[in-house]
Amino acid sequence: MKFENKNGLITLIILILASAVTLISQSIVTTSLPYYMQDFSISSATAQWTYSVFLLVLGVMIPPTAYITKRFKIKTILITALILFIIGSVLCFLSASFEILIVGRILEAMGTGILMPIGQILIFRVMPEEKWGFFMGLMGFLVGIVPAMGPTLGGIIIDSYGWRVIFEFLAIITAAILFSAIFLVKFELETEKYPLDFPSLILSILFCVGLMVGFSDIAEFGFSLTHVILPLIIGAIALIIFVKRQNKIEKPLINLKVLKNKYFVSGTVFAALLYFIMCGINVAVPLFVQNVAYYSPTESGLILFPAAIIMIVFNFISPILADKIGIKLVLIASSVINIIGFVCMMTYNMNSTFEYLLISQLIRGIGCGLGLSPAITWAMSVVAGDVEDATAINNTARQVIGAIGSSVTVVIMQILAGGNITHNQISVNSFSMTSLMMIMITAILLIITVLFIKNKKDIADG
Repeated sequence: MKFENKNGLITLIILILASAVTLISQSIVTTSLPYYMQDFSISSATAQWTYSVFLLVLGVMIPPTAYITKRFKIKTILITALILFIIGSVLCFLSASFEILIVGRILEAMGTGILMPIGQILIFRVMPEEKWGFFMGLMGFLVGIVPAMGPTLGGIIIDSYGWRVIFEFLAIITAAILFSAIFLVKFELETEKYPLDFPSLILSILFCVGLMVGFSDIAEFGFSLTHVILPLIIGAIALIIFVKRQNKIEKPLINLKVLKNKYFVSGTVFAALLYFIMCGINVAVPLFVQNVAYYSPTESGLILFPAAIIMIVFNFISPILADKIGIKLVLIASSVINIIGFVCMMTYNMNSTFEYLLISQLIRGIGCGLGLSPAITWAMSVVAGDVEDATAINNTARQVIGAIGSSVTVVIMQILAGGNITHNQISVNSFSMTSLMMIMITAILLIITVLFIKNKKDIADG
């Protein structure tokens, strides 16, 4: 379908703005972690749940989006999501306990999880094919780049006004977008009375929650049967049953036939693992910089700021670059540059200069900016006819693995640091080993690219 009407453009712009504001809340809390630990008397592993639970709920909310977009009008979905986000932000602002803060974060993530896939679906359903790369680059910016700017903004707000003002800021901006949506959104896609398969919905929640809880609790409970092993088993079993059920029922929550396309699978795995890296580093670097190297929250945020900016630039350039020189070469360059950045991070110490920390994150930012958006766009383009289900699968995989990434990164750092990340050599060593883990994951991305990623021309010829 050609993009021909003004209402469609207005709707897409409002969706992009809404996604930008809600997605930045994903990581804006990372520079607040030491303050949560102090104010609520909790460990670093517990504090990181303000970040991880957001990613977890995103993963839980994304599977039913294929159903939601088929069943309900876009305006109804948009307004509902924004109201959920505003209520969550107000709860976080007023929270008198860590539990209330977590409830607020869950509501924020529910709103974000509903919003995020709609824009991608609109792009493939409304825009002409030659515009997919540009607009998917923009959505890639929201998925991977806007959260990277969160620590910078969060650090500045915390140093100036305190951590609660972060949520006041989010609520006010989102309310303005809600007001605009009520009066300006008029474009709609066709809807149908598509049934919601509740068993599939429950299974999707179980496998998301089970895997996330199991990985996250390793830091505090080791390999406890009840806190770690059992949730992981439940999550794995639920995932297996979920997949079997989707292949069996007539109206599945997610149509998994797109997984028969090996190119879609390769692109989705690449994007998910890269997102694992990005989410893990967004938590690990502020913890190292503030707790080990003794920089302020603002300085911590500013160290990540150039990486966020350069990712923005390369996120827009990379889809165009992939069209010109091929997706394979772009993703190879992404992996190689990321490895260089992580090698630099392995040399961090308690006296690392601000400039060195900044430059190494800048290198990593280039690598991530080159990889995420082209991988997502390439994966979606090869199955554009089933974009609703493909979007649900791609986003679910990325968000669940991203949530695991942030948890696993903190878990590994904390375990290797002897249980407490602070100003000592063992904490430095723990960060170095965590960076080595990121190098190994990036090497896997390189292998995937070389063996399984093909340029569109080669796919057509094959």
